[in-house]
Amino acid sequence: MTTLTHDPARTPPDARPSRKGPRFGGPIWLVWRQHRAAFWTLLALTLLTTLAMVYLRGQLTDHLAASPQKSLPPDIEKYTNRLFSVGNYLGYAPILAGVLIGAPLIAGDLESGTAKLVAAQSVSRLRWLTTKLAMPAALIALSTTTLGAVLTWWWNPIRSRTDNLGWASGGFDVTGIMPAAYALLTFTVGAAIGMLLRRTLVSMVVTLGTVVAIGYIWDSFRLNLGHVLSVTTHKGVGPDARHPELPAGALELDPSTHFLTDSGARLDWTTCLDQIENTRAHTSCLESKHVIGYAADYLPASQMQPMQWLGAAVMLTATAAIVTFIIVWGRKRLL
Repeated sequence: MTTLTHDPARTPPDARPSRKGPRFGGPIWLVWRQHRAAFWTLLALTLLTTLAMVYLRGQLTDHLAASPQKSLPPDIEKYTNRLFSVGNYLGYAPILAGVLIGAPLIAGDLESGTAKLVAAQSVSRLRWLTTKLAMPAALIALSTTTLGAVLTWWWNPIRSRTDNLGWASGGFDVTGIMPAAYALLTFTVGAAIGMLLRRTLVSMVVTLGTVVAIGYIWDSFRLNLGHVLSVTTHKGVGPDARHPELPAGALELDPSTHFLTDSGARLDWTTCLDQIENTRAHTSCLESKHVIGYAADYLPASQMQPMQWLGAAVMLTATAAIVTFIIVWGRKRLL
């Protein structure tokens, strides 16, 4: 008796069972294979953080519902501290995107020789570089946009009920479109540094310093995106005179309050400071300089979103310029 056995190697290709579902191939498969641990970690952290923020927002809204007055309840700090803590952690996203994802992206392939192996295949450098940048950038954009949108949603219930939450400091870079624009900028900066230095560890260190410098420059430049408004008083500067009252949520700029003269000129707050201990002498000194009141400059809270979109446009323009540099340089001098 002859026993019949099935030999898969002799089965015609058309008769073999096909694998259903999409499969990556070429550079897409390679990039995913190389960085899948970082990609899955990024997606998992995004999901867990989003669920945590949704849960904490529910606790906040339940607490606010029990205190329907216009101002915040006195024990709200317990809930706002959580909001600020998560916002502070999200503020590190640009550093992580640049140092941990951007810097090793191309530098790792150049250091290990993977880039030469890819160049020896039928894949062009342009396609390889485009894929290397596009996949991480898409995941970073998805993650940071989601987190920024959820954090904004969490913040909204208390945003209009207090003027003590600094929108131009803590909330500006971690809400709306800003997290995605900022992270994409630092990611491409890290990728460009890695491509030039060709060493992973060195690139990560240099990227860290560069991202910190970008953050310092951005903090100095950010408020210039808004249109400064002013409020003045004309009832003197004596002991009973009132300082200008700013709209709710407005950010008073530094130097904050000036003295206003009858000609409309402004004097620095240090004017007649040497006589501040003597009220009559101080008032007489200011009157001799024709001071009639106070003037203060501020940015209204309503300008936050336009400033964010303008800032994001600046960052995305810089990102596009860096990507163009990576593509042009990489096609000619990568190997």
